[in-house]
Amino acid sequence: MTRTGYYWHESCFWHGGGSYAFIVPVGGWVEPLATGALPESPASKRRLNNLVQATGLWDELATNTAEPATQEDLRRVHPANYLDEFKRLSDGGGGELGERTPFGPGGFEMATRSAGLAKQALVDVASGVHRNAYALSRPPGHHCLPDTPMGFCLLANVAIAVEAAVADKLVERVAVVDWDVHHGNGTEVIFYDRPDVLTVSIHQENNYPRPSGPVEARGNGAGEGANLNVPLLPGGGHDAYLYAFDRVIAPSLTRFKPDAIVVACGFDASGVDPLSRMMATARTFAEMTTRLMALADDLCDGRIAMVHEGGYSEVHVPFCGHAVLQSLSGSKIDAGDPLAPRIDGQQPNERFQAFQRKLIDEMAEFFDL
Repeated sequence: MTRTGYYWHESCFWHGGGSYAFIVPVGGWVEPLATGALPESPASKRRLNNLVQATGLWDELATNTAEPATQEDLRRVHPANYLDEFKRLSDGGGGELGERTPFGPGGFEMATRSAGLAKQALVDVASGVHRNAYALSRPPGHHCLPDTPMGFCLLANVAIAVEAAVADKLVERVAVVDWDVHHGNGTEVIFYDRPDVLTVSIHQENNYPRPSGPVEARGNGAGEGANLNVPLLPGGGHDAYLYAFDRVIAPSLTRFKPDAIVVACGFDASGVDPLSRMMATARTFAEMTTRLMALADDLCDGRIAMVHEGGYSEVHVPFCGHAVLQSLSGSKIDAGDPLAPRIDGQQPNERFQAFQRKLIDEMAEFFDL
């Protein structure tokens, strides 16, 4: 078993969706921004990749690429008519199939590469090549429904990876922990009836999509109880995430006993992210990673595959991602967090923290944890 696997491919940085100003299409009274792009741009991911190289952490990782997800991989999750239409539009120069999911020429191939990175990361962890791994996937995937893309997500990367590992009989039970700031609605829908895949989403309440991600959504049929949503109040910050991890995520994973853990690893809970109002720092993500690793050591021989999701601060995402990779690999190379003093100074007061903890306690009791 070798070092922490790190999976990336240059083509994932080339995905683009045309001219937008924030999340508004340019036109009429909407003037183009200097970037001329959606918040889901290549910059934050490329800058993470660059920072990992610049600090030297790159040399301590087992850097890899991966083949695109195959049609067999994709059709375990997505119907043929959706894939065919996506491919047709992509070959014709691009288009849009859903809500805020524009893509340009070659978008289909870039999305299948992104899914392939996620798949390979999990397969290699599940088969013992790496103890843990990180896939720098782009475009992201956790909002994508089987037949409808949403919120920058064109293929359900995590679900495709899970189904591939299950089909190859590498795992039987998988837990998906989604700490992207937005509800992981796509992953939830795909596995909602399944008892063998636990889906846990910790997200800012009523952010995106709305309405989505209530505590009461627990799964259906055989999957009843295998879906948990932990909606946090805006501004919850570092304490809310770690308390929710200890009070809900850790006991739910312990009860489920997965063979592997997949993290939908978004960094948009950052205190400076334009699409959220949470107050996480790089330390927040690093500490969640460290706690998850200790839990995985007890439950599934440390098998964790992280798949990059959202995160739209070009300055902060690289430091958040570096902190996670430092924790995953056990490296001593620390890039720090230049925004920590600002965000730490804006953390909620003790009364807010106590109120949020009370709400989390109520969720844990509802989940019988």
